[in-house]
Amino acid sequence: MSPMMKYSFARVGLFVVVAAILIALPIPLNPLLKLMIAIIISALLALVLLRGMRDQVAAQMAGAAQRRSDEKARLRAALSGDDERPDAAGEARRDAHGDQETDTQ
Repeated sequence: MSPMMKYSFARVGLFVVVAAILIALPIPLNPLLKLMIAIIISALLALVLLRGMRDQVAAQMAGAAQRRSDEKARLRAALSGDDERPDAAGEARRDAHGDQETDTQ
């Protein structure tokens, strides 16, 4: 399971636990107000308790962003002709535009 899914389930689970505790307490408050308080408390607890999971998610996202950036740079280099080996799509594109010399005799 990906770190993002684990973190999301942990956040939801933390909210459910805090909400259940607040709803079970015999405090005369509106249940919606108790849920809003549960959201705030679970968010604050998640900052402290789920730091390791959040770091894993950040590392996963940084790795994905780096891979996309590397792929984008590779594609730009290939399109500009800086690539040391021409790709088949580039050759086909040149053929379609008539950039190759043709015999007209």
